[in-house]
Amino acid sequence: MISRETIDEIKNRIDIIDVVGDFITLKRSGQNYKALSPFTNEKTASFYVVPSKGIFKDFSSGKGGDGISFVMEHEGMSYVEALRYLAKKYGVEIKEEAVGQQQLLQQSDRDSLYIVMNYAKDYYRELLFQTDEGRSVGLSYFRERGFNDRTIEKFELGYSIKEWDHFHKKAVAAGYSDDMLEKAGLVIRKENEQTNTVRFYDRFRGRVIFPVHNLAGKVVAFGARILTKEKDQPKYINSPETEIYHKSNVLYGMFQAKNAIRREDFCYLVEGYTDVISMHQADVDNVVASSGTALTEEQIKLIRRFTENVTMLFDGDAAGIKAAIRGVDLVLKGGLNVRVVLLPDGEDPDSMSRKMGSTEYKQFLKSQTKDFISFKIDLLAADAAHDPIKKAEAIREIITSISLIPDPIKRSVYIQETGHLLKISESMLLNELNKIVVQERKKKDSDHKKDTPKDVQFADDITAEISSVYKLDTKRMEQIQEREVIRLLLNYADSELEEDIDLVSYFISEFEDLEFSNETYAKIYHDFYEAKTRGELIDSAYFLNHGSEDVKKLIAELTTRKYYVSPHWGDKYHIIFHDEKEKIVEHAHQNVLRRKYRYVQRLIEENKEKLKDAEKSKSIEEIDDLVETQTRLKSADLEIAKQLGIVSGKY
Repeated sequence: MISRETIDEIKNRIDIIDVVGDFITLKRSGQNYKALSPFTNEKTASFYVVPSKGIFKDFSSGKGGDGISFVMEHEGMSYVEALRYLAKKYGVEIKEEAVGQQQLLQQSDRDSLYIVMNYAKDYYRELLFQTDEGRSVGLSYFRERGFNDRTIEKFELGYSIKEWDHFHKKAVAAGYSDDMLEKAGLVIRKENEQTNTVRFYDRFRGRVIFPVHNLAGKVVAFGARILTKEKDQPKYINSPETEIYHKSNVLYGMFQAKNAIRREDFCYLVEGYTDVISMHQADVDNVVASSGTALTEEQIKLIRRFTENVTMLFDGDAAGIKAAIRGVDLVLKGGLNVRVVLLPDGEDPDSMSRKMGSTEYKQFLKSQTKDFISFKIDLLAADAAHDPIKKAEAIREIITSISLIPDPIKRSVYIQETGHLLKISESMLLNELNKIVVQERKKKDSDHKKDTPKDVQFADDITAEISSVYKLDTKRMEQIQEREVIRLLLNYADSELEEDIDLVSYFISEFEDLEFSNETYAKIYHDFYEAKTRGELIDSAYFLNHGSEDVKKLIAELTTRKYYVSPHWGDKYHIIFHDEKEKIVEHAHQNVLRRKYRYVQRLIEENKEKLKDAEKSKSIEEIDDLVETQTRLKSADLEIAKQLGIVSGKY
């Protein structure tokens, strides 16, 4: 367990901008910061950070909370994992006891997997430097690649002994269970049905090890390269998918590259582990790899958190060109700006960086970079220069790529550029683009209808109409007013309405007999009430420190403003918008009336149902009492409606 004192120390050290900025690129917006949502694939920024309150709010996904909540949501960490990560980041000491098997079993699988993977990483690193085999085989290989000690340390490279179960024996002796080692993908189970026995052997044997880190710097997987020429063995083997590792969501080197990517505002995308490491060795740090797998939408979203500009490096052979064409289209579809560097035939980023010095290599990359239009046109010139049919097909292929770009303005710019370079009418290219876009929409609509039951199709068709006339039920409307009570308290609890009467005191006196129908709102109001009776005044910071994750999310939602009025409106246009706090007396009074109005309306609806039941049972005495109650409620309803200036039942 982490002590309360340690947790408080971590919270005191947290800088929300610093924490969130480790994972996404923030841009200042007035006193706050904003970014594209890291949780959805949106096109316009709706993710806000409010440094004055230490909170974030993502209007796209609905997520919100403090720095700890963000790390939990973004990295999929537990509360304890997030605390440990932040403690390490800010240098807060957490005393940890050695983790044995029994302790490991008491933790969650995710916690245990991170611990096991960290143990394995340290084990492989130790073997690289501390054993004869590690130094003569593994370290020699890295030295031949030109990797110095700083680079080896930066990427935490290692080596695995060429024995069947060397790691397994060491890990079991250290207290790790067979089950957890297998779940982590570090060992493989082999059952002998004849002898009814089970053996475990190491997944990685006699290979150099490349740890794969998540954005927080934790090891989630390993890649391993064999150094001998064994025909029955693959060159590379990788960790299988686990609870903490999904290869389609991870880019190799992103942890080491993210700050450089933000700084340079673009990212190099390569294929393999050594490509990334060699480029770092050449002082090109803004580089990541798809680790030999096909690029995925999730990986593109990951890049987009840090930059919208990608330069893809490809081998110059036929296979490399083919991969470039596929990769460019996928990245364009993800909304990124794409440039391409086609390397000389037979070369890759690793070999090129070792042949050239750092300065020469950087200059080479800069001079060889092309936008995707120029890249495709160069291919067109080489492949279809004297063949009109091939040329027409190639032009259509270029337009198809442009059609994948989500931003219509960017599409228009690329159409202009294509027309200029190919000396083709822009209107003709636009016509072709529109045909492709329309065909794609029709195909999507057709696929959707094929996969959607008829009754759901009907519901989809009338959704817009229903939305325009749909009226919220009484209970829901009541909860909206309850929510407004909590919003005002969180933002203006200390505001003085009259002499010696603050907002909390006013609400307590007015809502004495009213209950909250929403449990979360009721809990927050109760905390305000209890604090006031103790002579204390709490605010949103109290709930961020003491509330549940659901409460923190709500606090972020109710205290974060998405839009702010420009200070220039008054000076330039003579349009004055009053700050809400200036009108807090009026807002508070109106809120009290509205909440009472909704509360009375709910009581009227409930009383109606009781009347129906009483009429069925023909209880005259009960009916009389309920009718009298209904009359009093209706009278109260009309009185409040008059004060609000509305027609009863229509507000």
